[in-house]
Formats: sequence, C-alpha cells, structure tokens
Amino acid sequence: MGEVFSIFWDTIKDLAASSGLANLDWKSGIMILISFVFMYLAIAKQFEPLLLLPISFGMLLTNLPEAGMYHPELWDGVTNINFGDILHEGGLLDILYLGVKLQIYPPLIFLGIGTMTDFGPLIANPKSFLLGAAAQAGIFLTFIGAALLGFSAAECGSIAIIGGADGPTAIFVSSKLLAGGGFKISTGTIALAAYTYMALVPVIQPPIMKLLTSKKERAVKMPQLRAVSKTEKIIFPVAVTLIVALLVPSAAPLVGMLMLGNLIKESGVCSRLVDTAQNALMNIITIFLGISVGATTKADKILNIEFAEVILLGVFAFCIGTACGVLFGKIMYKVTGGKVNPLIGSAGVSAVPMAARVSQKVGAQTDPTNFLLMNAMGPNVAGVIGSAVAAGILLSII
Repeated sequence: MGEVFSIFWDTIKDLAASSGLANLDWKSGIMILISFVFMYLAIAKQFEPLLLLPISFGMLLTNLPEAGMYHPELWDGVTNINFGDILHEGGLLDILYLGVKLQIYPPLIFLGIGTMTDFGPLIANPKSFLLGAAAQAGIFLTFIGAALLGFSAAECGSIAIIGGADGPTAIFVSSKLLAGGGFKISTGTIALAAYTYMALVPVIQPPIMKLLTSKKERAVKMPQLRAVSKTEKIIFPVAVTLIVALLVPSAAPLVGMLMLGNLIKESGVCSRLVDTAQNALMNIITIFLGISVGATTKADKILNIEFAEVILLGVFAFCIGTACGVLFGKIMYKVTGGKVNPLIGSAGVSAVPMAARVSQKVGAQTDPTNFLLMNAMGPNVAGVIGSAVAAGILLSII
C-alpha cells in the first residue's frame, strides 16, 4: 500500500512540476496581462478588432509556459527555413507562422482589400497621388530617427514602415527585413505598434490637422468629383501594376495583388471571386495572420527598452506622415487659389477609409455643410499604393 501511495505521490509531483503554473515566470505573467488589455481594447473599444483580437489571443497562447505552440529557437538565427524541423518539432503557431515568414498572408490581405477599394476618386483627381506620396514622408524621416537611436538598417526599415499606417505592409516588410533573428525587435513588435496607431487614427490626427490649418482653410468646399468610366477603372489597376513593378520591383507582390483584386472587382465578370476574396478568404487569412503575428510577441521581445523606443518612433512616424500630408495640402491650397482643402492631405496615410472619415469629420466641425469624404478618399487610396511603394523602396535599399 505504501509503495502504491509513493508512486501516486511521485506522479502528482511530476505533474505539478511540469505544469504551466510551476513554470510561469513574471515576464510571461505580464505578457498574459498585456494580452488581456489588448483583448479589452479590441472588444470593448473596437480598436481594429478584426486583427487586434487574434493578435492578442496569439500573444496569450505564445506566453503560456509549456504549451509548446511556438518555438522561437526554430526561427532565431535562421536565414533559410528548415521545413523539416518546423513540421516535426514545431507547434500549431509555428506552422501558421510560415505564412508570415514566406510573405503569403500580407499579399492575400491586399488581394481582399483590392476587391473592396474604389479607385474612382483617385482617377477623377490624379493630384491626389501627390498628397498620398507626401504622407509617406513620415516613413523616411522615422528611418533616420531610428538610425540615430542605434537600430540596425533592417530594424530602422521595419520601424519606419509603421508610418504608412498599413498593418499588412508593416508585417510584410518586417518579416523580410528581420528574417534570420539576432535583432532587438520582432515582427510582432512592429505589428502591435502598427495596429495600435491605426486604431488611434481618430485620436491622433485631429489635433495635428487643426494645429496646421486655419479655420478659413478647413472651411474650403471642394467641387464634386467627375464620374469615372468603367474603362478607366479597368485600365487603372493594369497600368499601376506595370508602372510600379517596372520602377520598384520589390513592391510588386503587394501592389500586384492589390490591383488584381481591384481588377477582379471592376471587371464585373467575376462576382464569385469577388465574394470569396472579400469574405471567406479575407476572414481566414486575417485570423491566421493575427494569431501567428501574436505568437512572435514573446516576453523577451516586448519587455525591453527597444519596444518602448518602437512605440515612440511609431507615433512619431504617424504624426509626421499626417503633418506632411496636411502641409502639402496647404501648398496645393495656395497653388490652386484656395480650391483644395488641406484637410484631405491627412488622409494620405494608408488607414482606409478611417483617415478619410477623419478628414470629413474635422471639416464638418468647421462647417456642417462641408462634405469632404469623397475628395479625401483620393489621397486615402493613393496612400495604400504609396505605402506599398515605400515598402518596396525600403526592401530594395536595405
């Protein structure tokens, strides 16, 4: 009887020693609490819930001790992926993370975005391209700022792309530049910062817009945009793909898939493909992308001074991008004799359609009869293309 009890007791002790509670350290505990905060923001405050909720739950799963769902050692220091090790030794999150490392998920997200985007306002007012380009200045200025703080070129590029206010683009760039490990930050760090600031667009942008514009400028009413023909809408994605891919080949995966989705939509002959890309495919990839990015937020990658620097540089990038868009809008206001409302320049960041709605809201606060939404959508969709091109430039030079 005593021997049976001894065996039973040893078994209990072994189970206790191998349990998650016995192996939970304070860093993992803090990360689990942070994941709860992000879940709250996603559910209660609706801050980018479609991606922030999967990311936060992935953060929870990866920091659960002894769960064995994600193994950083399979990725750190790896330049060429060993698929055999990942398939035999990896957990569920390691398998899903392949879609990030192989740059599959972000282009597929862009495919879905393309089927939901109307480039009509941009085609009707091509000058919007300039506003979308101006808003990308935050990316390149932040690159310099990150370099001054001692980050490597790859880390600088990954941090700078946050200024594009485009989560999939930030993930695409950082997963390429931070491949091989040995860096102070991770793709998860970049994704968290990018989606946090995307969710805070309505909070961050209005004070900057009001600070840089006068009441007279904010009250400018812009004329209704011309109607865009179906032929123009079909030619546009093909032309943009050719031009961008020939000038900046590294941007082709993102821009190409964005324009493919838009061409499928505008052709009018692929309704089933449009429905799949907008709904089933988009939803599946969003879940996989979010949870696998969340898996990279291990405690040692988040609880350090570098993460705080990324957060600060991210808000700097976003604020500078917004300011540059508005300032270029002021230049266009002067050049056109007061026909362009500078507020639409803030929509040049790539947060579609949230940034355009903010332009509309701030303009309506000055004059409730002012309707800027459609004019702001031109720079907004131009910003999507601009951030993808900026990503290609960063990948080309680093």
